[in-house]
Amino acid sequence: MSIKILHIDSNHPILWQQLKDAGFENHADFKSSKEEIEAKIQDYNGIVIRSRFKIDKTFLDKATNLQFIARVGAGLESIDCDYAETKKIHLIAAPEGNRNAVAEHSLGVILSLFNNLNQADTEIKAGHWNRESNRGHELDGKTVGIIGYGNMGKAFAKKLRGFEVEVIFHDILENIGDENARQVSLQELQQKADVLSLHLPWTPETDKMVNQDFINAFAKPFWMINTSRGKNIVTADLVEGMKSKKILGAGLDVLEYEKLSFETLFQDKNTPEAFQYLLEAKNVLLTPHIAGWTFESHERLAQVIVDKIKAVYSK
Repeated sequence: MSIKILHIDSNHPILWQQLKDAGFENHADFKSSKEEIEAKIQDYNGIVIRSRFKIDKTFLDKATNLQFIARVGAGLESIDCDYAETKKIHLIAAPEGNRNAVAEHSLGVILSLFNNLNQADTEIKAGHWNRESNRGHELDGKTVGIIGYGNMGKAFAKKLRGFEVEVIFHDILENIGDENARQVSLQELQQKADVLSLHLPWTPETDKMVNQDFINAFAKPFWMINTSRGKNIVTADLVEGMKSKKILGAGLDVLEYEKLSFETLFQDKNTPEAFQYLLEAKNVLLTPHIAGWTFESHERLAQVIVDKIKAVYSK
């Protein structure tokens, strides 16, 4: 029997081609609504997605022949994983595919914030040559705290080996430290960190985790980096932390206001006050969810997904 796969998001062409070469039957539908996809999903054994819509209980109940769901990305928060597992559906993600890209982006954001690179560039292009106000900081001698030590956190810690820094991390899993970072309690991280970098999934436990109490628990003013999920931070509390100088600067690749698809930034007619502050602040660096979005990771993500799909059927 041919294994029929429905692709509902575009991806690197090697994914389609290699699956075809391996004997899978590919179908694409990048435009139909969730309801329209649900009407035909019973015809497919596998689905390849990024984040176009949520794969919920309603969808899974209609997917009576589904054997796997492959998400070309790191997280599976757009899927009702628990319910899918009750139906013995294989869940496939590819955090290995873009971990290097996220790590490099995180490092670049820190160095830009520390050295006012974006601010200085903007000022020079506007005709202003301001040296003293753009005096920077050095990363050497600082303590970098990582929360979440999976694929992304570990890749970032490895990138920091070229600097004279102490790298510590906190994770819900125990005894996962390595030569690149030392595992500590959340309390110790909040006592020591000069830089905080989030590498977390979005779960009920991490939703709105970075709030006023969390920020105020840090012993020192610190820089904040988030390349994980926007809803892990309460933006209004982050801004209050910046106004009080508790947070020295922020590099945000993800925002609380993003839609689930990550393809657009949700804004009502009235821009939230906290978001307006971020847009205007000189010590804030914003990017549109591109930390893992390199040309190299685009191909690598696809390759990881192909290899994992093939592995499901080789057992």
